[in-house]
Amino acid sequence: MSSQPNTTVLDEHRDIPYIATDARNPLHEFDLYVPKRRENLDTRLPPLVCFIHGGAWRSEDKAEHAGLARRLAAHTNFPVAVPNYRLTTASTPIRHPGHAEDLLAFLHSLLTWSGPQASAPTPPYDPTRLYLIGHSCSAHMLTSIFLQPPEPASDASPLLASPSSTASGVPSPPPSPIPTPDTLVPSPALLAATHAIVMSEGLYDLDALLVTYPAYKTWFIAPTFGRLRSYAPWNTASYQLRPGAEHLRWLILHSKGDTLVDQGQSERIWGHLTELYGQDVHVGDKGGPVQREWEVLTEEHNEMLAGEVYPRLVGDYILANIQCQESAGPS
Repeated sequence: MSSQPNTTVLDEHRDIPYIATDARNPLHEFDLYVPKRRENLDTRLPPLVCFIHGGAWRSEDKAEHAGLARRLAAHTNFPVAVPNYRLTTASTPIRHPGHAEDLLAFLHSLLTWSGPQASAPTPPYDPTRLYLIGHSCSAHMLTSIFLQPPEPASDASPLLASPSSTASGVPSPPPSPIPTPDTLVPSPALLAATHAIVMSEGLYDLDALLVTYPAYKTWFIAPTFGRLRSYAPWNTASYQLRPGAEHLRWLILHSKGDTLVDQGQSERIWGHLTELYGQDVHVGDKGGPVQREWEVLTEEHNEMLAGEVYPRLVGDYILANIQCQESAGPS
């Protein structure tokens, strides 16, 4: 239990498994930060906020974002979940979509989880109201789930470069399978439960990313997707809306101080989403289903997560979204 500067008191539940197995796997667990409910005032279960960490598909852990989770929970007075997922490392050389498959399993588990206490098997949140936050590579993971890739072209094989090997001369794992509309499909219940997605410093168009940062190919793109001539099939800024996702609202954040991911990535997904939703990019910025904020944040790529501005921006967006839904009433 932890007391926040604004006197918000949290129950903190750690290392909750979201995939049932006999052996514990820390990469298939999540932490949950729950503000104490005011019994006389809170008659409805609150929504759940989920923060999914970045780390180039190869690093970071949920514990590193405990401070952000606490600040988000304190600002919104909503529970905040932070999951782990498998990473691409020398000992676990998994390819995309393995990481996103873990994320999808986590999200599905939230719909039916019975809660942290066997004596009171009720989750401390409303599983029909989910708000998701993806930072850096996890923004790619979220768009890989909630947007739908097209059928692959019949001539996709020329995308493959010559076979690559590791430094020890051992052949690398095969490249990621070309995504199809059946890849990473969320259930209708998950689509309906997800109300909004916030994405910050996201990666979407990998080919464009490598034009700006060519060293990223060796560092994390090739280990995650394979050493290919083009990564166009994994450009989520070219995917379509999944049936049942038309109600989703999106917020795209980018910091002016980020030197690790250029704003062009956010511009690509912003332009594509506004086109998918038929939103006028000139007049619909603040009230449409796709919103952006590229002027307020000034910190470096991950430093923003340790500050106060980021959780305030995200929290205010979620609170405003909920207020707007409640004002509109049942559809």
